[in-house]
Amino acid sequence: MQKKDTKKYDFDVAVIGAGPAGIMAACAAARQGLSVVLIEKNSALGKKLLLTGNGRCNLTNSEFNLKELVKNYNNGGFLFHAFSVFGPKEVIDFFEGLEVKTKTEKDKRVFPRSDDAEEVLEALTDYLSDKKIKMFFASEVVGVSCKDKKIIKIILKDKEIKAKKYVLCTGGKSYPLIGSDGFGYKLAEKMGHTIVKPRPALSPIIIKEGWVKNLQGISLKDIKITVFQNRKKQLQEEGEILFTHFGMSGPAVLNISGKVGDLLEKGEIKICIDLFPLLDQEELLKELEDILRKYPNKTAKNILSIFVPERLAEVLLDIATIDKTEIANNISKIKRATIVKILKNIEVTAEDILGFDQAIVTRGGVSLKEIDHNTMKSKIIDNLFFAGEIIDVDGKTGGFNLQMCWSTGYTAGKSCE
Repeated sequence: MQKKDTKKYDFDVAVIGAGPAGIMAACAAARQGLSVVLIEKNSALGKKLLLTGNGRCNLTNSEFNLKELVKNYNNGGFLFHAFSVFGPKEVIDFFEGLEVKTKTEKDKRVFPRSDDAEEVLEALTDYLSDKKIKMFFASEVVGVSCKDKKIIKIILKDKEIKAKKYVLCTGGKSYPLIGSDGFGYKLAEKMGHTIVKPRPALSPIIIKEGWVKNLQGISLKDIKITVFQNRKKQLQEEGEILFTHFGMSGPAVLNISGKVGDLLEKGEIKICIDLFPLLDQEELLKELEDILRKYPNKTAKNILSIFVPERLAEVLLDIATIDKTEIANNISKIKRATIVKILKNIEVTAEDILGFDQAIVTRGGVSLKEIDHNTMKSKIIDNLFFAGEIIDVDGKTGGFNLQMCWSTGYTAGKSCE
């Protein structure tokens, strides 16, 4: 029996989830003159948005070549149309139009000039208000009523909302402390959708070798890491890595973590670290020999510390079974070759990746086979659309995941006309 105090509402579009994708979906729908409600279970708008880019808000990535852009995603081909409609240039123009001035940094990462995610959120909040978008906070969807392949209404604890179109933007399972619990997957599943197993992505990797603990806090730039399984190369990434007390992190490591998680389900993974990817072994050997000639009385540890941080030099010499106190003049050709080989190929074993509490995004989600890539419309429920992290797409670090949210959100909202 229906409670007497249940309030009933009617809208053209109901957007569930007020993260980046949900906000953009609401904006795109409202721009067409549609009445829109934005429903958020948290007490405030855009909690995850405030965390992006370490609070600076990495809005997008200025990779304007769409063929190159989609390479930065797992299942990136699905996004090609959404990017062609509302890609990085359109995102930058959109925020500039909201008077959020932007700047482009290393690796084409785009940030607000203020370096403040709060400015971005305030601009979006003002825009939602200007477009007369109704917002319900601390409002959790507890049920969905469907009939004849259509959503009839969604049920909240004290409200019923009817709409012509619904957009599900509830995100993934990363950052559970701000309410990301994967509820949207259950909702989609109840309506007949297939969920590709959600897994952590952009998450640090746990390394088996105990010596990594001795390297905690060491950050290395311009490194190449290659992933092998059964001696077959699986993927490769270049960039910055960071050693931690449990293993490895840093942008290059985060970017491979989703795939590493997939591969670990099939068996053991080896990661090979090349500290000098711009030099081949012969060139690196020549540099080492030049240093040995220049400093004939230095110890092996001091020589290697010219190339890498001291603590790493100690670990590498231990791996190579070379005495740290051996004098440069006495280091044999075989030992020199061994040092070069290790500098070009430090092999570690990946044990696992950290869980959703440490992951930046979620891999997996609503199966792309059941979503129209041109509109983000469900192929199962006629008036349902998806956007953002809930779908089975995830990107690298550098503004790619926010761009995916803006693009799919815009496409879904615009398709609600």
